[in-house]
Amino acid sequence: MNKTLLTAQYLELLKKSLLNELYLENEARLIHTFSNILNNRPLEFNHYFNITGIQSQLIKDLRTYKLNGATTVMTHTDPDGTITPVSELRNITELSHSMVGRKRLDNVQACMESVLTDGVKGDFIETGIWRGGTCIFMLGVLMAYGVTDRTVWAADSFQGVPPPTLPEDEGFDISSRVFPVLAVSLEEVQELIQRYGLLNENIRFLKGWFKDTLPSAPIERLAILRLDGDLYESTMDGLVPLYDKIELGGYVIVDDYGSCPPCKRAIDEFRVQHGISDTMHVIDEQSVFWRKT
Repeated sequence: MNKTLLTAQYLELLKKSLLNELYLENEARLIHTFSNILNNRPLEFNHYFNITGIQSQLIKDLRTYKLNGATTVMTHTDPDGTITPVSELRNITELSHSMVGRKRLDNVQACMESVLTDGVKGDFIETGIWRGGTCIFMLGVLMAYGVTDRTVWAADSFQGVPPPTLPEDEGFDISSRVFPVLAVSLEEVQELIQRYGLLNENIRFLKGWFKDTLPSAPIERLAILRLDGDLYESTMDGLVPLYDKIELGGYVIVDDYGSCPPCKRAIDEFRVQHGISDTMHVIDEQSVFWRKT
């Protein structure tokens, strides 16, 4: 088997692992269990041996979620028929090491391979890493191609998304008090990266709110800036100190452009203010990217 095929096979397996595609049935079993408990439905042993038959639609939905990066929200149906989402259970049912979905991991791979092939200098950074899945994938790409002279910067508060403070983020509270699943500690992230055998000198962590860490971060130049801050404030706090460090031919990837209106507003305003006319390309329903020219 040649090296090119081995590289492709490793990166494909890494994607499947990060997205939990390998153990999709177990995710369905867990969702099935909590759904039945929430809605006072009986559980039977045969459900677990025949989950693909009992929950065929859920399996199909999960495959779609893994492709597009959508998330599962459990619901409870009251006696009067009112359906209430139970966001706290995302801590239990969000098993994947990355929420971004296959299309977005494919995009990360394509952008990284592009800058490596074209000789675009600079490091890679993700601002808002959750469990660190995308950073793990970036590290995997570097290892697969034998690249040792670039750094993956992992910037995160490691305590979730900040509560909204700016007018542009009013009414958009996805902080840990609302979505505790989004708060993952630095120690948890490092332990997960270690499980993948990728906790090495190629990754550096920037712990804290972006406004405090990014302006003074010792980053000289970037080949890829991947923004995943959700809020207007967090998006701007990534763009303002880092955009000028992106080399020509480098990429800006925006995870939340289509799903978080405050993030979209920040991107649109920043592009207008800085006269950025580079074509914005759609990755999936939520994400976009452009190449700096």
